[in-house]
Amino acid sequence: MTAAKARAVRFDRYGGRDVLYVADIEMPSPEAGEVVVEVRAAGINPGEAAIRVGALEEMFPTSFPSGEGSDLAGVVTAVGPDVTEFAVGDEVMGFSLRRSSHATHTAVPVGQLIRKPRELTWAAAGSLYVVGVTAYAAVRAVDPRPGETVAVSAAAGGVGSLVVQLLVLRGAVVLGIAGPRNADWLRNHGVIPVPYDRDMRALAQRLRQASPDGIDAFIDLFGPDYVQLAVDLGVAPERIDTIISFQKAAEVGARTEGSAEASTPEVLAEMAGLVATGAIDFDVAATFPLDRVADAFALLEERHTHGKIVLLPTSSE
Repeated sequence: MTAAKARAVRFDRYGGRDVLYVADIEMPSPEAGEVVVEVRAAGINPGEAAIRVGALEEMFPTSFPSGEGSDLAGVVTAVGPDVTEFAVGDEVMGFSLRRSSHATHTAVPVGQLIRKPRELTWAAAGSLYVVGVTAYAAVRAVDPRPGETVAVSAAAGGVGSLVVQLLVLRGAVVLGIAGPRNADWLRNHGVIPVPYDRDMRALAQRLRQASPDGIDAFIDLFGPDYVQLAVDLGVAPERIDTIISFQKAAEVGARTEGSAEASTPEVLAEMAGLVATGAIDFDVAATFPLDRVADAFALLEERHTHGKIVLLPTSSE
């Protein structure tokens, strides 16, 4: 890579992990209101895999060649005209809405960045955005009050592990639906584990046993069967939120608040502060160099990893 070049993940058609490659690109230049960030860390997310295979084409149309990536953290290397919020050398974290964070450098509007807390590692800072603001929005949507019981599907996943901790901080009684191997982690974070079951009737019975006085709210992070389960358990539709099951939510009148409703620097700063102070745990499961982006997605798509999977385009962390 020459001084005038950056490197970025690209794909030229929809497909599996084999369509991903890393290309030399022109070094980004900041326009008015932007800075260029040398990316030290960039999380990967299931939504990026879904976009790459074409599953979200109607919602997120793609032109080729396409970049990818939303989460990022890094160091400012250039500032655009009239930018006063940041200077060259500042450590920042935030998000790209241009699918451009899986790269060594990217231009980002200053309204999508905050200063990185010193207490956060690059890997944590660079992978907090999507899961952090999504969890914040989902909890806000069901508005739990102290003592209320809230059930959460996929409770030990990337978003779920933050959702349950936010609920506990708000004083809710939390039922975390997850595989048995996650039970200890859930208990250690103040959550009542409820073992996952493919049979929704069996799972409903387990939830009723765990909360004989009923369930006040339900957050679905996995699929439409859980929205129906919440309805069957007597949860009011306005106290059900799903970040994935949009059609089912429309059928029953449930909420669909997620990252789109909370993608602000203020929300990200609040979540970063909670992680930086240790109020909530944020786990990084694995890191990969940019050239191994396909391997990173292979691990993600196994769907058994607890914690974030992160690319480190220019970091030795």
